[in-house]
Amino acid sequence: MDKTLKIVFFGTPEFATGVLETLYNSHHQIVAVVTAVDKPAGRGRKLNESHVKQFAIQNDIPVLQPNNLKSPEFIEELRSYKADLQVIVAFRMLPKVVWSMPALGTFNLHASLLPEYRGAAPINWAIINQESQSGVTTFFIDEKIDTGAIIDQQSCDIEENETVGTLYKKLMDMGSALSLQTVNNIATGQITTQIQPMSDKLKEAPKLNATNTTIDWNKTTKAVDAMVRGLYPFPVAKAVLIQDKNETIKIYKTTVELKNHKMKPGSIVIEDDVFKVACTDGFLIIDEMQLPNKKRMDVKSLLNGYKFSADARFHNGLL
Repeated sequence: MDKTLKIVFFGTPEFATGVLETLYNSHHQIVAVVTAVDKPAGRGRKLNESHVKQFAIQNDIPVLQPNNLKSPEFIEELRSYKADLQVIVAFRMLPKVVWSMPALGTFNLHASLLPEYRGAAPINWAIINQESQSGVTTFFIDEKIDTGAIIDQQSCDIEENETVGTLYKKLMDMGSALSLQTVNNIATGQITTQIQPMSDKLKEAPKLNATNTTIDWNKTTKAVDAMVRGLYPFPVAKAVLIQDKNETIKIYKTTVELKNHKMKPGSIVIEDDVFKVACTDGFLIIDEMQLPNKKRMDVKSLLNGYKFSADARFHNGLL
């Protein structure tokens, strides 16, 4: 059996928990978990524990939640666990005093085929940009974000109607297996690394915000559909509806209809129970949407109880 390593794990969301669980169930020892500080959420502003913290508590793993990753108290406590290795999944940038601490280093699992899609939202942007492949990469942490030496990679196809939800699960499972493989190879000294190329032509995965999650109807039908899938089920594509007043709606599911027309992009066509919006090369049929202060609904049900004005249309992007 491979040498058993003492590991400190850094992570916050469900994606990280999948990796943590795999490592926890291996012969290696998770000596502590570092995760985000509890944050108030919901109407009652109840403190919300991260997915990783919940798993750690259930399995009696010590939990560290520092506000300041450079504080002497945190550094001292982290050093007390005498970890051989640190594993990072979906966590914030670490100072050198932290990532340089273990003798065997600190590696990160990133949900893309680096060096492409460095940044906060690689799964979303791979689908939005209509890539045919995605994957996971393990790499050693250095001073910059997602630029360290690559240890290992695994790729997968992005299916035709893939959403963030389905690709997320696929990459979480792949990433869990790759992370354990990387830990085992580090334990036995069987790794070779590859320096990442640096180029300004690489595709990036910036953090999602109100601007880059709002639909631009001047794009092709397939491009807009890819954006909807690339933001489903979270954070969900948005569009600005112009009628009596401007309202931001959420669009969950769509279907592509390639068809020549002379309508202005953003124009709305309602035919029986079908609601579609003009793009440059056809129409995007909206199957599920959510109006402000309303529930998410299939369009047929929505049209039964809501009437759009005759001049309603969508703005071509964010107002």
